[in-house]
Amino acid sequence: MSDVGITALLVLSLFLILGSGVWIGLTLAGVAWIGMQLFSSRPAGDAMAVTIWGSSSSWTLTALPLFIWMGEILFRTKLSESMFKGLAPWVNWLPGRLLHTNVIGCTIFAAVSGSSAATCATIGKMTLPELTERGYPQDQIIGSLAGAGTLGLLIPPSIIMIVYGVTAEVSISQLFVAGVIPGLLLASLFSGYLIVWSLMHPGKIPPTRERYSLAQKLYESRHLIPVVGLIGAVLGSIYAGIATATEAAAVGVIGSFILSAAQRSLSWQTFKDSLMGATRLYCMIALILAGASFLTLSMGYIGLPRHLAEYVSSLGLSPFMLIVVLSAFYIVLGCFLDGISMVVLTMGVILPTVQAAGIDLLWFGIFIVIVVEAAQITPPVGFNLFVLQGMTKKEITYIARVTLPFFFLMVVMILLLWFAPQLVTWLPQQMAR
Repeated sequence: MSDVGITALLVLSLFLILGSGVWIGLTLAGVAWIGMQLFSSRPAGDAMAVTIWGSSSSWTLTALPLFIWMGEILFRTKLSESMFKGLAPWVNWLPGRLLHTNVIGCTIFAAVSGSSAATCATIGKMTLPELTERGYPQDQIIGSLAGAGTLGLLIPPSIIMIVYGVTAEVSISQLFVAGVIPGLLLASLFSGYLIVWSLMHPGKIPPTRERYSLAQKLYESRHLIPVVGLIGAVLGSIYAGIATATEAAAVGVIGSFILSAAQRSLSWQTFKDSLMGATRLYCMIALILAGASFLTLSMGYIGLPRHLAEYVSSLGLSPFMLIVVLSAFYIVLGCFLDGISMVVLTMGVILPTVQAAGIDLLWFGIFIVIVVEAAQITPPVGFNLFVLQGMTKKEITYIARVTLPFFFLMVVMILLLWFAPQLVTWLPQQMAR
């Protein structure tokens, strides 16, 4: 059978199994088994056992459940309320005023969460009622929250960066550091859009209720000290070379417990809820990773990645055109799959092509994260859209429409990274010295 025929059969199998309601991880393993049984001479059962065990026992992966647990603990604290109180006095003078609390709040919480959905839900549960009650326009409240919520993937620590690092064999610490400048720049683009929109629609922004002196602003900023301290402990330990990503994750868990206890949010019930929430999420991710590793092995035996890489090379695409094609591919894929599934499902096929084009895998990791971010706000399977739909009771089409400007800003960010790759590579280079 030709490569096209094999690919068509496997893709059809993928959608048939997914459509029957089987979990994504088991679906990937099932497609891999079909591929090996039909188109390879190696026994599928033996290969599956060895591969799944090898993918599950990676030391690097230990950072993943710890960062997830840290996010779950903080989700159950009064952190978002404290951040709102600390940020509100400082953004009142900006065009758009308190709308910026969505962007800045998500940026800060992203640095201790690692999850896009958790960032969006945690900040949203505080800012949505506050901004609505103060008379801010709904489309900008929801749009900015959905867009800024995606920063949970880009600003370290990031769950999807760990997944990519394990899959592509790239240093997770370097990925974390590489995401800092692009994350802050993307947050600045979001705030810049809110400023421009507010200047164009001055009548839609309610007047400020409070006036703060500098002393009052500084006094209210005390609410930011705990979260800034936690971010400093986690990221500072990685950047200074004191701790690995896994050790920094352990520091983050201990710090989040201390923070939760200080805010009197820590109880036996919240401890159990956070632990079970982290366990459920990690088990889901681990199953997807196990299935994807077996699928990658299966594809290798069939030879599809090599043939695809050879085909793409034969097209004579420039590296820039390759990135354009991959961007479109991942955004379309994001309409049907979540971010982690997208990464683990495609890396085995895409990485040889990217390496053949001479693209730096560290830079490509940040590119992938931003494209996946954009996919988080594309219907019908945009996770952030579902989170906001549950919180606002709005139609998903409405949420997708008001989020569209922030989607285009992510496209702009991808172009900036292409023309200025130093935005990604400069900070890791400083860390390596």
